Amino acid sequence: MTKPSSYSTVTMVICLIYSMSKWIRTYSELLPSIGIPPIAASLLGR
Repeated sequence: MTKPSSYSTVTMVICLIYSMSKWIRTYSELLPSIGIPPIAASLLGR
């Protein structure tokens, strides 16, 4: 590998952020149908 390791790290972070934003967008669309109380209860239960 002639490329530095920082390049692969940046690429991995960009892919991670992209997938996370995609997941958050889908999750925010599903959130109203699921309801906030169960999620708040699960977060407070920890």
